[in-house]
Amino acid sequence: MLRDVDMSPLGDSAIIVRLGEQADLQTNTKVRMIANYLEQHPFAGMIEFIPAFTSVTVVYDPVEVFWRENKDPHAGGLLYPYDYVERQLRQMLASIEEAAEVTPRIVEIPVCYGGEFGVDLAYVASLNSLSEDEVIEIHASGEYLVYMLGFAPGFPYLGGMDKRIAAPRKQTPRLAIPAGTVGIAGEQTGVYPIETPGGWQLIGRTPLSLFLPAKQPPTLLEAGNRIRFYPISRREYDQWKE
Repeated sequence: MLRDVDMSPLGDSAIIVRLGEQADLQTNTKVRMIANYLEQHPFAGMIEFIPAFTSVTVVYDPVEVFWRENKDPHAGGLLYPYDYVERQLRQMLASIEEAAEVTPRIVEIPVCYGGEFGVDLAYVASLNSLSEDEVIEIHASGEYLVYMLGFAPGFPYLGGMDKRIAAPRKQTPRLAIPAGTVGIAGEQTGVYPIETPGGWQLIGRTPLSLFLPAKQPPTLLEAGNRIRFYPISRREYDQWKE
């Protein structure tokens, strides 16, 4: 399953392991298998790994790798750090067995929809010939897979949104979107973990903090998590924030 994958260098201190062409569940399962394995079995010289939709980028220290390479009695001659890391990764992938059935972590996220928190809710509803309540019901009835974190610390790219509430990005992004804001862009939904510019259609806000810099890991969500949104009132939102 993981033996025949494409690998290529990213600069002089990283390697990209490509596992597919489409961001689908099968490819994401492979991404999570590799990420889980590297988390438990880091090789000497590895700095970090970055899972994405269809790939895992592995960052390494080329100086330490070069030193390890020359100390390895089985290296079979001088290798560039990249070649050595690629060989280590291919050996690892060959030892990874089929993913066992694992119960995913489910995170429930409260959302106060509409009003000042969801200024684009009416637009999303009108665009799809729905009422605002129908948009909320559809959005809150789904279960979403966290494919990856990116764009901003802890920002989850979620799969599984119902096409009935899809909406295009704004042509002109807003300069500042508050932390916790829930948005829609195309057929994706996500939550802004920090205040940042952005062009997604805003439909609500959660009182939960997704970026937790004082904790380890520093994010509420991780790739592979399942997300469920549920509506709360403005009063409940304010009580949660107190």
